[in-house]
Amino acid sequence: MVSLDTFPVELLKATVALFVIVDPLGPVPIFANLTKDLSPQEKRRIFRTAAVVGAILLAAFALAGQELLLLFGISLPSFQIAGGLVLLLLSIEIIFRGERSDKLALASVDETAVFPIAFPLLVGPGAITSIMISIQSQGVEIALVSIAIVMFLSWVVLRSTDRIYKLLGRTGAAVIARVMALFIAAIAIQYVLAGIRFYYPPA
Repeated sequence: MVSLDTFPVELLKATVALFVIVDPLGPVPIFANLTKDLSPQEKRRIFRTAAVVGAILLAAFALAGQELLLLFGISLPSFQIAGGLVLLLLSIEIIFRGERSDKLALASVDETAVFPIAFPLLVGPGAITSIMISIQSQGVEIALVSIAIVMFLSWVVLRSTDRIYKLLGRTGAAVIARVMALFIAAIAIQYVLAGIRFYYPPA
C-alpha cells in the first residue's frame, strides 16, 4: 500500500509500464487487417468490446493474483524474477523477429473483439505479469486505476486504427513496436534485479 503522497508517482509509473507492455500501437496493422471488411459501426462496437474485455481480464488477474501466488506457494521476488525473464524474452523476440501477433493476422474474424484483439493482442502474458507484480508492489488501487487508464487509451488507439495505419504504414508500426520492446526489456530487467536483491541484498 502506498501513501497519498506517493500515489500519483506510483500511479504514473504503473500506468506507463502497463501501457508500454500492452503497446496498442504495435499491432495496428493486425487491427486494420482484422477489421478491414467491417463497417464503421461494427468497428466501433468491436473495439469498445475489446477494451472492456481487456480491462475485465486484467482486473481479474489483478484481484486474484495474490491468491494465485499463495495457492502455489510462490513469493513475490520469485514471481518478479520469472515474470521479468518472460518479459525479457518477449521483448527480444519482438526486437529481432517483429511483433509476435503477426501470426494472428490470418485468424478468423468471428468474435474478433475477444479473440484475438482483447486476448492476446492487448492482454498477453506481458500485461498479465506486469499487473500481478504491480498489485503486489504498489497495491490494488493503483493496479485497477492503471488498468482503467491504459484500456481507455487502448480504446482511443483502436478507434483510430485506420488513421494511424495510413499515417505510419506497416514499416512505421514495426519501428514503434521495436522501440516499445526496448522499454519492455528495461522494465523486465528491473523486475529481475528487484527479485534478486531480495535474495542477495547489497552489503
